[in-house]
Amino acid sequence: MGNRTNFPIAIIGAGFAGIGAAIQLKKAGIQSFTIFERASEIGGTWRDNTYPGAACDVPSHVYSLSFEQNPNWSRRYATSSEIQEYLLGVVDKHELRERMRLDTEIVEARFDEKSGSWFLTTNESETFTARAVIAGVGGLVDPSYPNIAGLDQFEGEMMHTARWNHDVDLRDKRVAVIGTGASAVQVVPSIAPIVAMLSIFQRTPAWVVGKFDALYPNWLRRFLARVPFFLRASRFVKYWTSELRGPIVFFNSRILSRIGVALSMWNLRRQVKDPMLRRRLTPNFQFGCKRVLVSDDYWASFERENVDLVTDSIEGIESKGIRTKDGSLHEADAIVLATGFKLGLATAPFPIIGRQGRTLDEAWAGGAVAYKGMTVAGFPNWFIMMGPNTGPGHTSVLVYTEAQISHALQAITKLMAENLKYMDIRQDVQDRYNAGIQKRMKHMVWGGCKSWYLNEDGSNHSLYPGFAAEYVLRTRKLRSEDYEIAAL
Repeated sequence: MGNRTNFPIAIIGAGFAGIGAAIQLKKAGIQSFTIFERASEIGGTWRDNTYPGAACDVPSHVYSLSFEQNPNWSRRYATSSEIQEYLLGVVDKHELRERMRLDTEIVEARFDEKSGSWFLTTNESETFTARAVIAGVGGLVDPSYPNIAGLDQFEGEMMHTARWNHDVDLRDKRVAVIGTGASAVQVVPSIAPIVAMLSIFQRTPAWVVGKFDALYPNWLRRFLARVPFFLRASRFVKYWTSELRGPIVFFNSRILSRIGVALSMWNLRRQVKDPMLRRRLTPNFQFGCKRVLVSDDYWASFERENVDLVTDSIEGIESKGIRTKDGSLHEADAIVLATGFKLGLATAPFPIIGRQGRTLDEAWAGGAVAYKGMTVAGFPNWFIMMGPNTGPGHTSVLVYTEAQISHALQAITKLMAENLKYMDIRQDVQDRYNAGIQKRMKHMVWGGCKSWYLNEDGSNHSLYPGFAAEYVLRTRKLRSEDYEIAAL
C-alpha cells in the first residue's frame, strides 16, 4: 500500500459518523486523519439535545456501533446523556482526541484537480489540505425556528428543545409547547407533572406507537458483559424486528397501513379515555406518511388537569403569550419550541467547490442527489455520511452509517494502495442510480402528505425507499468501473 502517513484525511463532524469513521481508519492502520468539529465537544445530536426526557427512539442495543457494543445500557431506550457518555467513552478508548480539532468549523472546501487535493478553510481562516474527506456533518444539527409573527416580542423565557436552557426553572410556571413531533413527545410527559399549566399547540396530530421502555436490571447487564454473544443476539433480534416491521411504515399499502393504525389506536385508547380528546389526537393521514413517533406516556399527558391541547392555528406571539386565530390569548411564562431541525439536505452545509469550479449547490439545483447517498459526480474523494436518500424511516440510522463508513474506507484504501489522484463517480452511473431511487418512491407512503421528508416540489431526497439490509448489500462492494479514476 502507498504511504499511510502521507495521505491526509479530513473527517468533518465528531458525531456517530465521524467517530465511527475514525475508529475504522485506525483499525485499518491508517493514522493520517484529523477530525474537525465546530463545537467545543464531540457528540453532535446527543451533545446538543439535553431537554427533559431526551432519549433515542431506537433500542439502545441497536443504537450503538456494531464494533463498539455496550452491555451497560441502563434501559431499552437510552437517554441522551447516556448516549453522549457512551460516545465520550468510545473516543477515549480509541485515543481519538489527539486527532481532533474542536472549535474548528470548516467554512469552505475547494478541490484542486491538479494535485487531487481538497483545500479546507476554517472559521479562523486557516487552510488544511486533505486527499480525502469524510463529511459527517449530520442532518439533525441546526434548530429550525418557526415562522411565526412576533417571535421576538415574547417577554418570558423562550427556548428551542435543541438549545435547552437549564438555568430556567419551569416548576409551577405556565408553559407553552409549540410542535408535536419527536422531541415534543419526550419533553411534554417530562415537564407536565411539574408545571402549573401546559398548553400544547398542535398543528397536525401524529401517529404514536408504544415504546415499552424498561430498565435493564443489573444482573442482566453483568451477564451481557460476561457473555457478549447474548448482547450480539439481542442486537440481531431487535434489528430484524425493526426490518420486518419496516413495510408497515414505508410501503404505500392500505392493508399494511391498517396494521400500523391499529397499533397506534390501541396505544391511544390505553392512554386516553376521553373519546372527544382521542378524536382531536387522531391523525387523518396514512400511517408512515410522516415520521411515526414512539412513546408510552405522551398521549396520557393530555388527560392531566393542567394540560391543554390547543388545535386553533397560531396567529402570532405577543409579549404575554400566544394568540390563536380564534382571538384567544394563551398566557405563558415560558415557550418551548419543539419544532425540529433544518434538515439541510437541499443545500451544501458550506460552500463546496468541486472539479471545474462547480459548486455542490449548483450540482443540487434540481434536488440533492448522490450515488448510494455518498458520492457526487464532480466532487472526487468526498464521501458524505447520511447523504441524500439514506435516512431510515423504520430502523437505526447507524446501520446505514456503518455501511457508508465501510464503503468510504474501501475507496480510501484503493486511493492509497494504487497511488491514485482521485476517484470520481461517473455522472451516468449516478443518474441511473438516482432514477431508480425516485422510481421506487411511488411505491412508498411518503408522498401522500406534507412532511419534512419532502422538498418543496414534493420529491423525497431524504429517505431510503426500502430495507436497511438491502442498502447494506448495495453498498458492500466498491465497484471501480463506476468511477472515473485518475492516477497521480
